[in-house]
Amino acid sequence: MSIAEDQVPGVEPATAESQGFVFNHTMLRAKDPKVSLAFYTRVFGMRLLRKLDFPEMQFTLYFLGHAEAGEVPEDDAERTAYTFSQKGVLELTHNWGSENDPELSYHDGNAEPQGFGHICFAVPDLAAAERWFDANDVEFKKRANEGKMPNVVFVKDPDGYWIEVVQPALSAGLGD
Repeated sequence: MSIAEDQVPGVEPATAESQGFVFNHTMLRAKDPKVSLAFYTRVFGMRLLRKLDFPEMQFTLYFLGHAEAGEVPEDDAERTAYTFSQKGVLELTHNWGSENDPELSYHDGNAEPQGFGHICFAVPDLAAAERWFDANDVEFKKRANEGKMPNVVFVKDPDGYWIEVVQPALSAGLGD
């Protein structure tokens, strides 16, 4: 069944003024950047596109994406412009010293009060991804064969944020 956008309440046509707008990134806080960077670069194959330090405010931003090898410019200004021109970027924000606070944990958005829910990665082979996550001791919230939504996996990142993992071809039958 195709979606007739004009039949879905609240959907309005894009305006000429919004042409060229592109969703660039989502920000998650990272308690320990070494742990989070290792997780997203090793487990999910992302690359560090840009690192921006803000000493006066004591935080660092790490921008991660799936750039091809050699694609990211070396020059800082060009690299920054490149980073903000990409689609599907993950920004990890590290507030300096948070890694030393044993009491600190971030709200994942799924506990009460609910808000933010998850980010999502598409993978070419969901079963292989599950085996990869197991081999890397990734915490599962839901495996592909569990729950009411088959072929959808949820794992957690080092800060407890949920990550949905799907194989696009297996998602064809979801919903109405």
